[in-house]
Amino acid sequence: MKINLPRLAAALLLAPLSAVAGPADYVHTPNVDYGEREIDFNLGSSRKGADPSQAAATIGVGYGVSEWWFTEVNLKYKRENNDPAKYDAVEWENKFQLTETGKYPVDVGFLIEVERPRIHAEGWEVTWGPLFQTDFGRLQLNANLLFQRSHRAETPGDTNLLYQWQAKYRWLPQFEFGFQGFAEMGPWNHWAPANERAHSAGPAVFGKLPVTEHQSIKYNAAWLLATSSAARDHTVRLQLEYEF
Repeated sequence: MKINLPRLAAALLLAPLSAVAGPADYVHTPNVDYGEREIDFNLGSSRKGADPSQAAATIGVGYGVSEWWFTEVNLKYKRENNDPAKYDAVEWENKFQLTETGKYPVDVGFLIEVERPRIHAEGWEVTWGPLFQTDFGRLQLNANLLFQRSHRAETPGDTNLLYQWQAKYRWLPQFEFGFQGFAEMGPWNHWAPANERAHSAGPAVFGKLPVTEHQSIKYNAAWLLATSSAARDHTVRLQLEYEF
């Protein structure tokens, strides 16, 4: 496996774009299961003050193409201002596992997402960056540093910096618990003022429920609270994966 990350990163950074995290976003993990097929469903709702709630949902189909490459195609929907839910975008997600699981103190992966919004004037949104995971006994820690831009948009934007983190205690395969956090920092090379950075964090639950010998349902859900004035006051999110 040879992936020229510097060249890839340079190519993506040349595109003009803007970062907007959605209530259905989830924390990515770096490891790939070769041959695994999945149907993925994500749902989230958020609210700020007396404003109408925002909701988003995605449904996708993914496949572990090799021991180091997982790919997935998602359809994304959203609801704003109490309007009916409508189709928002199609997204192609690719995850590359760069280290053998458990061989080093930190597992490392790399994410590339390309999204085509329904409104073509918004261009092509590209999200990319490294994924990290480490274990301390039953405690699993994840941290992701992501960059996001919009290519060929009518209104040029910056390369924005986002990060995700997760702490999970692996109590039982069917039920694990911990915390998740998300943040939007503004332009990667000149962060937004502190009062404009969006930070949210809160408790989360996880688990994997067997259906048959080769089929299972994985879930994770979180209740995120604003830890900065720019963030949504609270967000409830859920991810379900049917693996077969």
